[in-house]
Amino acid sequence: MVIGHTVLNLARSHTNWVPGQILTRIVFDTQLNSSFKCYSSGKGYIRNKMTKYTIVMVRHGESEWNQKNLFCGWYDADLSPKGIEEAQAAGKALSDGKFKFDVAHTSMLGRAQKTLNTILTALGQTDIPISKTWRLNERHYGGLTGLNKAETAEKYGEDQVKIWRRSFDIPPPPMEQGHAYYKAIVEDPRYKDGPSKAEFPMFESLKLTIERTLPYWNDTIIPQLKEGKKIIIAAHGNSLRGIVKHLDNMSDEAIMGLNLPTGIPFVYELDDNFKPVVSMKFLGDEETVKKAMEAVAAQGKAK
Repeated sequence: MVIGHTVLNLARSHTNWVPGQILTRIVFDTQLNSSFKCYSSGKGYIRNKMTKYTIVMVRHGESEWNQKNLFCGWYDADLSPKGIEEAQAAGKALSDGKFKFDVAHTSMLGRAQKTLNTILTALGQTDIPISKTWRLNERHYGGLTGLNKAETAEKYGEDQVKIWRRSFDIPPPPMEQGHAYYKAIVEDPRYKDGPSKAEFPMFESLKLTIERTLPYWNDTIIPQLKEGKKIIIAAHGNSLRGIVKHLDNMSDEAIMGLNLPTGIPFVYELDDNFKPVVSMKFLGDEETVKKAMEAVAAQGKAK
């Protein structure tokens, strides 16, 4: 059901999501320049007959810094009240779809871990193994960390902010030692076992984020899928964008148009060669995803 190169323009605003009612696949075909199409299978989850492996991914629920429209990155912002509700709704959607998991993966950041724990609680599966790794952390926004996106767009221009947020290989300015959040991030004891000093980023482009995320996908996730494990990943917009780019073989230009909404799980079904049979199938209703696509234009714009 994959059509050409997919660009799924989605945003964070999805308060009208009715979890579990409809399983929706949104496709925008850049080659045909067509409008999006929806593929729905109704309540519950039905796998494609060609599917060998299934994996579920979800971006964490809205964080307090998402709510304030701040560049967050490696800062450990907590979930907002709306983010907690989104995580609960994600758990209900997966429960309604009768999903069960053998193992879970998440980042070192609390907002992703809390989202995962909320989902597993809803599923009654809090006892499964959970792997936490910095390789699934959000992209490091460097010197932009803590800045308001709209105010930054007013100062530097919307085009520049879009480049910093969504370009493939252009990083933001580095985080210097005098930065307000330097010590809180670099000296955080959760990173005592990694990354190493040489690996610890002071900024990241999406390209650099993918370079530290894909080894975990290839060396940890793929072997577990081969073992028949049912896996859920709760992570962040950019670490998940890197996996999506890899799976769907999206161009560097196409990935700039992909914005993942907070708290809506999506499913990949893969064949024997770990190529998508079904790409990015969201557990959400069509109208919600439409509104998310419309809302994305407001991200990173000046007030």
